[in-house]
Amino acid sequence: MFESLTQRLTGAFSFLKGNAELTPENIEEGLRAVRAALLEADVHFKVARDFTERVRERVLGEKTLKGVEASQQFIHACHEELVALLGPETSGLEFAKTGPTVILMAGLQGAGKTTTCAKLAKLQKEKHQRRPLLVAADVKRPAAVEQLKILGQKIGVPVFHVAGVSAPEVCAQGVEFARKNGHDLVILDTAGRLHVDDEMMAEVADVARRTSPHNQLLVVDAMTGQDAVKSAQAFHEKLALTGVVMTKLDGDARGGAALSIQGVVGRPILFAGVGEKIDDLDTFHARRMAGRILGMGDVVGLVETAATKISEEEAQASFEKMVLGDFTLEDMLAQLRMIKRMGPLKKVLAMMPGMSQLGDLDKLVDEKKFTRMEALFTSMTRKERLRPEIIDMSRRRRIARGAGQDPNAVGELLKAHQGMKRMMKEMNRMGLGARLGAKAKEESLRSMSPTGELAAKDTGGGLFGLGGGMGGLGGLGSLFGGAARGGGMPGMGAPGGGLGLPGRPMGSSPTRQSGSKRKKDKRKKRR
Repeated sequence: MFESLTQRLTGAFSFLKGNAELTPENIEEGLRAVRAALLEADVHFKVARDFTERVRERVLGEKTLKGVEASQQFIHACHEELVALLGPETSGLEFAKTGPTVILMAGLQGAGKTTTCAKLAKLQKEKHQRRPLLVAADVKRPAAVEQLKILGQKIGVPVFHVAGVSAPEVCAQGVEFARKNGHDLVILDTAGRLHVDDEMMAEVADVARRTSPHNQLLVVDAMTGQDAVKSAQAFHEKLALTGVVMTKLDGDARGGAALSIQGVVGRPILFAGVGEKIDDLDTFHARRMAGRILGMGDVVGLVETAATKISEEEAQASFEKMVLGDFTLEDMLAQLRMIKRMGPLKKVLAMMPGMSQLGDLDKLVDEKKFTRMEALFTSMTRKERLRPEIIDMSRRRRIARGAGQDPNAVGELLKAHQGMKRMMKEMNRMGLGARLGAKAKEESLRSMSPTGELAAKDTGGGLFGLGGGMGGLGGLGSLFGGAARGGGMPGMGAPGGGLGLPGRPMGSSPTRQSGSKRKKDKRKKRR
């Protein structure tokens, strides 16, 4: 997400590195680079111009702070203006005090409007405990009604439709049906077109007049750049939009549409589609997104994701494992599966500070490595996972055959485990119980546990971390973060590699010579 824009802005800020203070000359140089980066990212030229002017005013108006680099002050000014550009931090849906809240969803065909209706219904149902009703009013596109019914069945939300009547009448009857049957949220899926035309605008305006929606949202495709901004302008003139839903944001490397919508149309982005799955709709947070654009990551979003996917018991168990210094292959497998539960590896890495500077994560991340590693784990017996020291060469061959891989891959996996175990011991020396013995550590952990028992005793492991409050995510940066510094997961790749990141092939070594090379060296010694 926005990798191209992040790299350009990082390059723009590099002009100021090494400068002790901000001067009118280096400020102008930095602003020119930022403006060029925004225009290359397909940001509307007026938005880019106004943004750089506001950054200039903020930088010149701020007091110079002692001990703070000029580049950091400049980045701070850009960050604050990006937050303002992406929309008010307090923006959100408006809910009715009495009766059902009506949300009208409009947009062009191909933007993902029908799927977004289902995603929004699922989000409101599961996260906010609402009782939504989907109204299928797209009577123009073939199979649109059937598509919404299938999606509604998948998420457990009823879909209302009346055949043979106009879209405004379907919506009016749908709102009345929701009122009588206790639904507190109605989402209207209206018809779209391949382009903006008068017939579509008139129909959507009639739906709005008949239903008096509390929220009128436009669904736009982030990949279309300034075309999305133009369609938003056209809809806003006829419909008085209250917000925007930006779909396919995970595939938008430039970010021109996202940065231009608020500045041109004056309406905030409320939700962002970040994938194809029904769960891939996130509430849009301007401050978090500004941090990701500037390469600062989104730690809050990462913790929230972990909190929904990882239970408190698992987090507590992982914390205890770290403090006690007990880390087996069984724990490593549990970590692997929990990371997979959090979603695509690319999405998790994009939330970590500094990871966007590695470049295009699509090319760097190898999701299949997870699958290959899990195959090796499941080819082992439970005894082997709990006691990896018993895995001799014959066991390695059997495990490799079961996973369909080379025996060297098992050796690399064991090296990775040993490297992670050493890292956890180092973390343990600096953390809780650094000066305590094993028994004292156990007693300390029992006093911290809500049940008075050690969660790690009853579980196969967890995602190692620095505390339950972080959802077990404290150590996740140690697992991947080395790649941002040129390191990687021990034994799982060459420098620059890591778990899921490309490095040496499993089974190779940076120091071991090939067989033919060793034979040649022996012949030379004999001579």
